[in-house]
Amino acid sequence: MAGLGRFRALVATEQGVPPAFAEVGEESLGEGEVTVEVAYSSLNYKDALATTATAPVVRRFPLTIGIDLAGSVVASSDPGFSVGDEVLVAGGGLGEDHPGAYARYARVPAEWCVRLPEGLGAVGAMALGTAGLTAMLCCAALERNGATPERLGGEPVLVTGAAGGVGSYAVALLGRLGYTVVASTGRVEEAAYLSALGAARVVGREELAPVGRGPLGPVSFASAIDVVGGATLAEVLRRTAPNGTVAACGLAGGSQLESTVYPFILRGVVLAGVNSVTLHAEERRATWSRLGALLPDGLAGTVARVEALSEVASLAPEVLAGRVRGRVVLDVAR
Repeated sequence: MAGLGRFRALVATEQGVPPAFAEVGEESLGEGEVTVEVAYSSLNYKDALATTATAPVVRRFPLTIGIDLAGSVVASSDPGFSVGDEVLVAGGGLGEDHPGAYARYARVPAEWCVRLPEGLGAVGAMALGTAGLTAMLCCAALERNGATPERLGGEPVLVTGAAGGVGSYAVALLGRLGYTVVASTGRVEEAAYLSALGAARVVGREELAPVGRGPLGPVSFASAIDVVGGATLAEVLRRTAPNGTVAACGLAGGSQLESTVYPFILRGVVLAGVNSVTLHAEERRATWSRLGALLPDGLAGTVARVEALSEVASLAPEVLAGRVRGRVVLDVAR
C-alpha cells in the first residue's frame, strides 16, 4: 500500500477541551491488521459528549474521536479481509482509547471489522451504527430472558427515549419482531413518526412520573427497553409486570439508580444491562447480520439524515439536548 499522506481528522488533545480538526498522517492511526478508508460515520450520544468535551469519553491523548465507521479496506494483513472489502466498525473502543472514525482513514483490529451485511450500504450501516446495534442487543436481551412476543401475547413493551437514535431503532425492531410497542418520549409531536416506525401507542414522558410512594407501582407494561436511565429507569422497574425484563442501555437521565430490591425479588423482574462495546467477534457479526435482515436499508431515509463531518460541532449540542430525531450520519469527506 502506498503511503496515505496527510488527511483531516477531528482530534482531542486534552481532557475538557473540545477536539479540533487537524491535518494528520499515519502516525495518528492505531494498531490493527485492517486499514479502512472511511466514507461515513455517525453522531452518537457518546460522540456528542466527546465533541463537546462534556464527559471523559476519550481516555488517552491525542486521539481521533468517532465510535462508528463504514468504508473500504485499503490494506489488510488479516486473511479474513481483502483490499476493496466494504466493512463497518462499531464499538471495541474506537474513539475512546483507540483512534477513531472522524478521519479519512482508520486502522483497527480485524476482530472489530464486520463485512457490510447484504442489503446494507455504507449510509444504511451508519444510520444504524452503535444505536442500531444497541437496540438489537436490547431486543436479544428480552428474548434471552423469555420476553418473546409469543409469551407476552400482545402485552405491551415500553421503549423510553423513543424518538432518539437507540429508541427509534428499538421501536422499529420490536415492531418487526411482532411485539406490541408503547413509545415514551418527551417530544409527543413525534407521535406520527414513532407510529410509522411501529409503535402501537405513543405516550409523553410525564406518564412515567412516579405513581404512589411504595417500592412497587401499578403494572403498566410486560417488559421494557430503557434508553434514559436515572429516575426513569427506577420507575420503569417499579411498574414492570412479574417476570418481565428491562433491558437498560442509556444514562442520559442520570447514572444513579434509586431503587429497591422489591421489583427483583417480589416480581422477579430482570434488569439486563446492554453493552455494545466489548462484544465477542462472533456475537458482533451475528447481530449485524440480523440487523441487515430486519432493517435491510437501515431505515436511512426515515430515521437518519446525512450531514457533513465539518458540521459536527454545531450538531453535537442538539443531540445532547434531545432535539434530534433519530440519527445523524456524517459524510467524512465533507
